[in-house]
Amino acid sequence: MISFWPRPRPELRLGIAPCLPLESSPLAALGLMMWRPSLLLLLLLLRRGAQGKPSPDAGPHGQGRVHHAAPLSEATHDDAHGNFQYDHEAFLGREVAKEFDQLTPEESQARLGRIVDRMDRAGDGDGWVSLAELRAWIAHTQQRHIRDSVSAAWNTYDTDRDGRVGWEELRNATYGHYEPGEEFHDVEDAETYKKMLTRDERRFRVADQDGDSMATREELTAFLHPEEFPHMRDIVIAETLEDLDKNKDGYVQVDEYIEPGEEEPAWVQTEREQFRDFRDLNKDGKLDGSEVGHWVLPPAQDQPLVEANHLLHESDTDKDGRLSKAEILGNWNMFVGSQATNYGEDLTRHHDEL
Repeated sequence: MISFWPRPRPELRLGIAPCLPLESSPLAALGLMMWRPSLLLLLLLLRRGAQGKPSPDAGPHGQGRVHHAAPLSEATHDDAHGNFQYDHEAFLGREVAKEFDQLTPEESQARLGRIVDRMDRAGDGDGWVSLAELRAWIAHTQQRHIRDSVSAAWNTYDTDRDGRVGWEELRNATYGHYEPGEEFHDVEDAETYKKMLTRDERRFRVADQDGDSMATREELTAFLHPEEFPHMRDIVIAETLEDLDKNKDGYVQVDEYIEPGEEEPAWVQTEREQFRDFRDLNKDGKLDGSEVGHWVLPPAQDQPLVEANHLLHESDTDKDGRLSKAEILGNWNMFVGSQATNYGEDLTRHHDEL
């Protein structure tokens, strides 16, 4: 007997609107920028649309699978012309930067002063902001969207409201509640759902670092966003190999990476070249686990550190390698915006257009 829904609902974690049938929402799954728990479902959606293949970026070999660190800001880093929008969004996060843009200069500086106090308290509390404290703050603000997504999911999964999410809670909220022995008896492609459930449980066990079968908020974040956690790297690689390694030899061959066809469009040829020249690092004609890891979780520049160094360099007037509250407030318009800085940017933009 099923006591929650008439069918499993893994679309809850794929970002597909619950009011739409799963089959009608492939673009919602393909549009995600971050890894999601059930890649088998993503591949199933892609295969259903195989006759009208999208661009290579949307396929199982493309950017839908590869995690690249999002830029700190989409704005141009153009301090030379007095445009500090990049710095504002990097330091505050994009949504909070918009809030600061509506403040008066006095309100903006007052709120910046409180942020400086928070940065120092989160570090060593010595009254100065070090490079490490500044970097930690920027990294924290850039992770806000992940924390928000986990908070949005928390009430769905924490059904008994005890402040933790057990594996059974997550399983039932995602797939529906089944009596033992009746799992997925009422849905088509039951074997696929069983595989998804097995994979999700394995991922949950890795995310559950203390092994108590109850996820804290941090552990649930690791489950939902494994690409952000070093201890989840192996599970991301394993899931990718399982999706692509059709002959189960532990490697991804080029014809598993790209299914051969009678006529191959130009993007398929390009992907073959990418496989040969950039992804097959040891040139043995196949990808092992380490090469898959380099592909789907490529090394990234420490963007928060780069921005922290930039802000420190531009604001450290006495060149002692740390920032006082006075130094930050003395360069406040680089850290945060206000109605006044927006007005200055508008003047600059208008002048450039003349």
